[in-house]
Parts: sequence; C-alpha cells; structure tokens
Amino acid sequence: MTTRSIVTSQPDVACDVCARRLLRGEQPDYFIADGRRRLVCELCAPRATHEGWLRETEAAADVSLPPQRPRRGRSLIDRLIQVTKAPPAQERRRSRASGDEQTEPRSAPYDLFDGAPVADSTGADADAPLGAPQPASPPTYPDLAVAVFNASEFPRRVAGVARSLGEPVISVRSAEHLASVVRIVVAWELCWYRYEVDLSEEPAAAVAAGQGTELSELSREECEGNALAGSGGTIALAQ
Repeated sequence: MTTRSIVTSQPDVACDVCARRLLRGEQPDYFIADGRRRLVCELCAPRATHEGWLRETEAAADVSLPPQRPRRGRSLIDRLIQVTKAPPAQERRRSRASGDEQTEPRSAPYDLFDGAPVADSTGADADAPLGAPQPASPPTYPDLAVAVFNASEFPRRVAGVARSLGEPVISVRSAEHLASVVRIVVAWELCWYRYEVDLSEEPAAAVAAGQGTELSELSREECEGNALAGSGGTIALAQ
C-alpha cells in the first residue's frame, strides 16, 4: 500500500520579526525596510513601526506624492515674526476710512526673539491709540520649534507609532543651557523619541537626538506633556 502526503493550501510563511510561522487565518502586515518587502505578524506590527519600518501602503502613498519645489525667500523664523508685527486688519480699514494720510499704524518694536512690544506702565502698547486692539504677542522659542518640527519628516513617524500605541505624551521645552535650543520629546509607555531644534542656526532644522524604550530614561519634565499630536503627527502646544 502506497502512502500519500497531505498538502494544504495554507502557505508556509514566517514573520520577519519573530520568525514565528503564521497560523491559519492570521492576517499579516507588509512593511518596507532597507528597500525590501517584509512580512510581519499582527503581534509584531508595533515593534516593526518602532524600528522605523514603513507600512507598504504608506510607502506607496509617499512615492505617489509629487516632489516639493524648493522655495527661496525669508527664513521660517523671519516670516513667523513678521506675521505678529502686522497691524490688525480692522485698524487698517479704520485708518483708510478716516482719510488719514498714515494708512498703516506704527508697529511696536520687537526684540528679534526674546522681546515683547514696548509697553507703558499699564502694560499696553505705547504706540497704539487708546482703545485700539493690541497686536498679537511675538512667537516664543517653543512656538517656532513646533513650526520647524511640523515641516520636517518626523510627524509621519509620530503618526505611524500612534496608530499602534495610542496618543503620546509630548513635551516641548527649551534646553537648560541655551533657550534657542528646544527639545521635543514624544513618549509612549513602550518607547520614546527626542528631537532638537536649534533656532540659532540658519536654516533651523529638527534633528533626532535620541530614543529609547524605558520612560525612566527621561527626566521628570520630559514626562510632563504640554503639547498635543494631531492625526497626521503634527504637534501643537496646549493652550
């Protein structure tokens, strides 16, 4: 009597992270790492994301996006500060309606980063007419650092990890040794990332400054959140 081998339709595949053979009915994810397609089981998907592997669907979406054209002009910091110096639109309309030759009210002088509008003893803008709306406060170092971070590639990583591990705790604070160096820490229970933005450099850029898997590696301030993450991974300071 001859023996017959039983062949099933289930493919014999293993996870590229834990090397475990997938069971019948498991739905693996496909990631791209080092230019290669990797198969990852459901249990190892968060670990693959933490290691910086990109889901195949996200990689395809990135390839389909047209490259951004470089723009020349003033730096990001100069443009943000200029916005805060602009007089309110209501004041400009009132000046034109009254026929005043000086159609644009004067702006209070600002120090480039640390200063505030020149104020009198009551705290009001000394150059502004009585009862006029006060100009917006100039952006702080954390404000500028958040704008630089959101324009970088790192929000995509934050969004990818957040899909697996949930909402992070985000700390945005100036470094102790230099106020123009802002540290951004994005932390979950299983991992954390630290980024730095040096606003004294031109152009300012966000750089990865560290990562880990234990919250005990962070200082107490870095574990106290003062910012929130959006669905796309961009961050905003809490009000």
